[in-house]
Amino acid sequence: MLFIASLNKDFKPHLLIKFNSLGKTIMKMAKNLTLIAALTLAFASMAQAQEAAPAPEAKPDNEVSFNAAVVSDYRYRGISQTRLKPALQVGADYVNNPTGFYAGTWATNIKWIKDGGGDGDVELDIYGGKRGAITDLVSYDVGGLYYYYPSNKLSTSANTFELYGQISVGPASLKYSHSTTNLFGTADSKNSGYIDAQLNQEIADGFVLNLHVGRQNVKNNGAVSYTDYKVGVTKDFGVVSVGLAAVYADTDAYVGNGKNLGKKGAVLTISKIF
Repeated sequence: MLFIASLNKDFKPHLLIKFNSLGKTIMKMAKNLTLIAALTLAFASMAQAQEAAPAPEAKPDNEVSFNAAVVSDYRYRGISQTRLKPALQVGADYVNNPTGFYAGTWATNIKWIKDGGGDGDVELDIYGGKRGAITDLVSYDVGGLYYYYPSNKLSTSANTFELYGQISVGPASLKYSHSTTNLFGTADSKNSGYIDAQLNQEIADGFVLNLHVGRQNVKNNGAVSYTDYKVGVTKDFGVVSVGLAAVYADTDAYVGNGKNLGKKGAVLTISKIF
């Protein structure tokens, strides 16, 4: 230490050793304090950076999206609408995020109208409703859906309107749909109902398990009422979403060109939302 050189001649060597030892201790403490201060500043900077991180962008009040899909077989409530053949499907949706009100339209090719002796090979759906949260875990969705089959020319029109309500708890949901018209061309079937339970749960690496069971009650037509099932898995790959499912309806009352439209089968879906 430099200040020791100014001490008088009576200064003892062992004191020099003690001073040196004390100096080393002080230097070590200073280094430790410097390290602690540096770490404190680093953590403070990290905390400030986290606090300053921008919040997720709020959704706009009004959103419009489009969707398109190719399916190996268009199954609706377990029954093939395309005679076990592929379909091309497109749609558009609007939602007002502050209120939860939404509306949309969706279209696909079909074959069952012609199989039933009518005309037309297109289904056009028009729907609207309101969805929202009841709690952080529970949500609801209520609305109406009109199934329109242009120029279907069936003796009982295939055009159908249903009201629906759904309650969801996490990945599970329960939905009931009630027809206010005859159901898909079946005579005297007004007030038919369909109850649908679903579970869509992520299982690993973005793969989602899809489980479904539904019961279609056709009013005054018990012979064509049935239960349908689905077990599948989907994954969003970014570019497209891909789904593969096993489907089945426990009825042989729905036939198209000699084919059982509710038989067990696999359905591949490739879809995209824009």
